[in-house]
Amino acid sequence: MNRRFLAALALAAGMLLTRVASAAESDVGFKSLTNGKDLSGWDGNPVSWSFKDGAIVGETTKEHPITGNTFLIWTNGTVADFELRCSFRITPNNSQGFANSGIQYRSKVLDPKGWVVGGYQADMEAGVVYTGILYEERFRGIMAVRGEKVLWNKDCQKETTGSIGSSSDIQAAIKSKDWNEYVIIAKGNHLQQFVNGKPTIDVTDDCEAKRAMSGVLALQLHAGLAMKVEFKDIRLKTLTGGESAASGPLGQIQGDWQVTSIEMNGEPLDRDTVTSMVVSIHDSSYKLSGGERDDHGAFTIDSQSSPYKMDITPDRGPDSGEKLPAIFEVNGNKMRVCYGRGDNRPKAFETSSGSETLLINYTRKTK
Repeated sequence: MNRRFLAALALAAGMLLTRVASAAESDVGFKSLTNGKDLSGWDGNPVSWSFKDGAIVGETTKEHPITGNTFLIWTNGTVADFELRCSFRITPNNSQGFANSGIQYRSKVLDPKGWVVGGYQADMEAGVVYTGILYEERFRGIMAVRGEKVLWNKDCQKETTGSIGSSSDIQAAIKSKDWNEYVIIAKGNHLQQFVNGKPTIDVTDDCEAKRAMSGVLALQLHAGLAMKVEFKDIRLKTLTGGESAASGPLGQIQGDWQVTSIEMNGEPLDRDTVTSMVVSIHDSSYKLSGGERDDHGAFTIDSQSSPYKMDITPDRGPDSGEKLPAIFEVNGNKMRVCYGRGDNRPKAFETSSGSETLLINYTRKTK
């Protein structure tokens, strides 16, 4: 293996990117919204909501149906500019496969006695269409479908300004009847949502007459057939000043990462050769150690593309000063990056003989 390609291999490991907000990430600045024991700090219908096995549980049954959407409302404050992270699991307990829920934010309590809330909602369901959309409960309805970058202009009209991914790719990353990760970032009039590391919507709300800049946080239990929704590891961070920039993909890859496997030109490399590699990412720079390598450099990220793109510029070695293109994605704690050379950015997460591409699998290194 020539020196130039070894350098490329090391640099590719350094680019392993993104995971938007997994529970394994650093939680500096975040606070838990539960006490781990009961529903203290939350208010909702006690027939529908409970705390079991470390999770908030909302459930409807044949014996205890609900005729209208009901909400569990966080009572220890309101939210304005923030990042919220949590895991959710939604289960239909009916023959039609129906289950629907959501996370309300910057919302209004419309009926305190009936636990009715309206406003921005990060939607979720047991089906294959709505998880990840931005819905405005009781007001504008669907504000952005999955994969849309949207501007609600000053005349309160929707303009679709771009794409951040396909609905089918987003759905492919969602685990049915299992735990999934949700991230919501709200900064000023800019709203972003992510599921299992994939951006699902990007909305700028310039409609001053209807937008909300602050409000309550709540969890929805949808009326209809018997179903159950669970939430755990709910953490909130208040954003001020420039913190929102660090909450995107760049902020979410900070820390140490362990290489688990590498495929080069269609062939896997010996596992013992690669698993000693650890990449440390700080701001927009990286340092690779292990595997008889000690490389470092800088990178930039395009977080609006799907999959995400990264351009790496090593500051030492035979590729010093060159831009090295990559694509990357994450599913839970497992990440992968495909790295090319020159102007040949990979279009898929695969390699072939003579392609000079690298496919690298990576996991977050925990202490």
